[in-house]
Amino acid sequence: MSKEKLNTGQKALQINLDAKKYGTFAEIGAGQEVARWFFHVGKASGTVAKTISAYDMAVSDAIYGPAARYVSRSRLGAMLDLEFDLLLQRLNATRGDRCTFFAFANTVTTKAVTKPGQEEGHGWLGIKFQTLARGEPSTIIIHVRMLDWETPRQQEAVGIIGVNLIHAAFYQHAEPEQLISSLLDGLTSQRVEVDMIKFSGPAFVGVDNRLMALQLVQQWLTEAAMFTADGETVIPSEILYKKPVLLERGSFRPLTNPMLDMMNRAHDRFLREPVLQGEEPVAMFEMTLRQLQVGDAIDHQDFLDRVDTLAALGKPVLISNFLRYHRLVSYLSRQTQKPIGLPIGLVRLRDVLDEKFYTDLAGGLMESLGQLFKNGAKLYVYPSLDKKTGQLTTIQNLEVAPHLRHLYAHLVENKFIEDITDYNPDALTVYSGDVLAKIQAADESLVKDIPPAIFEVIKAKKLFGWGDLFGWAEPKPPTGPA
Repeated sequence: MSKEKLNTGQKALQINLDAKKYGTFAEIGAGQEVARWFFHVGKASGTVAKTISAYDMAVSDAIYGPAARYVSRSRLGAMLDLEFDLLLQRLNATRGDRCTFFAFANTVTTKAVTKPGQEEGHGWLGIKFQTLARGEPSTIIIHVRMLDWETPRQQEAVGIIGVNLIHAAFYQHAEPEQLISSLLDGLTSQRVEVDMIKFSGPAFVGVDNRLMALQLVQQWLTEAAMFTADGETVIPSEILYKKPVLLERGSFRPLTNPMLDMMNRAHDRFLREPVLQGEEPVAMFEMTLRQLQVGDAIDHQDFLDRVDTLAALGKPVLISNFLRYHRLVSYLSRQTQKPIGLPIGLVRLRDVLDEKFYTDLAGGLMESLGQLFKNGAKLYVYPSLDKKTGQLTTIQNLEVAPHLRHLYAHLVENKFIEDITDYNPDALTVYSGDVLAKIQAADESLVKDIPPAIFEVIKAKKLFGWGDLFGWAEPKPPTGPA
């Protein structure tokens, strides 16, 4: 077939006509919507070894083993592993020399409008497949949110994205970015969101899943993607579900002592909030795409450099398209009903209160603040020290527009905004411009301005232009598709 974009039926037919592709479809929760496409277009006998749908939980457990949650990554993994192993046991001897085997699986729950208390429609889809006859398999798994209101539309979307995933695995695995861009063929981001993807196996040697998470956000398959300090891509609910959240956003190029002090002091104050009852919050960092941009582009190596330094602190990282804090808080509130704490500097607080940033909202600044604080969020504000005048600015002496003074006083008095008073005075004298200058000069005194663990990573890997003033920096090898 030509290289022009294929529709869902054409993709399924191309696979059916490919005599080298043969496998199993195992689907739970939204009907056999993916397998149906392969039967619908004809010639399915060339592709389909078996279809199975184990809806009853007892039946599902008997086949795949017990599960705490049936719509989960672990259940999907059990389905893929068992079905692929069964294919090899039953068919490898007779077809293994002329076929590449695959197992496709999904476990999905659709949201019914008649059940308003039910969780949103979402699911896990994956494919385990060979690229060479009798070769070791590779795997792609994704997590999707179904955003249609009607159950039949959600089921239809599952069928389309499932076909897209299978087709992309077979014919685009060498180009992961293109593979990602094809997942929503025939769909829109208003119908389906892909908020997690993971590649593994010999077909994806050199692929960095952190970059793939970034691609999901860059290509607007999702508004935000998350990974752990170990680089494991996750969906937010795997980490944030029913947990208080403390999130600091920044460019982190690199994270400096004031930024770490702000996180640590906010953590201490957040932990003392009566509503937390001593429960330890999930502390994490967030970067927006705008903070990653250099000009109009994102330097993928620079992104990985920042992530590598943050990994030294052992905290998860969120990448997002949220320019405004109220959208960030709305997103977090979808993942947890527990309180949200936001460490923030004075400069960012001024932006939060700047009306010019909310002209797209019908309610302007008031609407933004309503969304920001309605779910129990609180801003913990770190003071600022003017480098030239030596003046210390806190929420007590921050200058705001005259017509906003009563509103600002209301936020402070009701503790929506709270000063961080137990800060480290030495941290206030550290400025990002000076830090970058020291990095370029390979100045060892930098260790006093940034966390020691981050200093060691920067020095060892020569990040952010370490030693550039003396020509010490060496070109870095590529880190996989970018």
